[in-house]
Amino acid sequence: MSGSIAEISLLSLSLAFVPVLIVLYILFRWEANARGATLAVVRMLLQLLLVGYFLGYVFQSNSLLVITGVLTLMLLMAAWISLRTAAKPTKVLYFRALFSIVVGGGSVLVLVTQGVLEVTPWYAPSYVIPLAGMIFANSMTAISLVVERLEAEMARDTGYDEAKIIAFKAGMIPVVNSLLAVGLVSLPGMMTGQILSGIEPHIAARYQIMVMCMIFGSAGISSALFLMRVPPLRR
Repeated sequence: MSGSIAEISLLSLSLAFVPVLIVLYILFRWEANARGATLAVVRMLLQLLLVGYFLGYVFQSNSLLVITGVLTLMLLMAAWISLRTAAKPTKVLYFRALFSIVVGGGSVLVLVTQGVLEVTPWYAPSYVIPLAGMIFANSMTAISLVVERLEAEMARDTGYDEAKIIAFKAGMIPVVNSLLAVGLVSLPGMMTGQILSGIEPHIAARYQIMVMCMIFGSAGISSALFLMRVPPLRR
């Protein structure tokens, strides 16, 4: 297999926006929040272009201070975004979400980078930043689903213990679905990217198994930590 991956020119990349424009046109004709979708696409484009250049600088710097700063920013933003579904986000909720992601996601990140991959140095940005992004994002999404469902259940006067279990199950649905679908319905991003870059499929599969385990673990641990103490949401 080839050890290189084809470089995508900006002109070629523009072709990927053809189906995007079709969907935006449909949203516009059907009056289905075309403005919001357009804004999301524009933000995605700008954010990814900027982060591509920024990560180039981060990877070249190989600085502990820079990597720590990036990880801290990722955690702070993940905790903030996770509470978008809350009716009344508070400082208490924010710090609870932050604690849950730091402990749940951070412990999984350390286990994967130091136990599974044995990354040296431990802050090697080409490993730590992408893996941290996947872990923190999935913890964030799980907590966001948990918050929304917990709030809905408590608004119906469901007891907290029962509401907690229902919310935990809801938060884990996307992760469980991805476990069931992987290899049968979809080839996930990391595995696809590695195969495209020339890595043998059975090695790419091992990496993907690692990724699926860390996603499942970080989402579950972070959600459980968020739900552990006194009821965090009340109308």
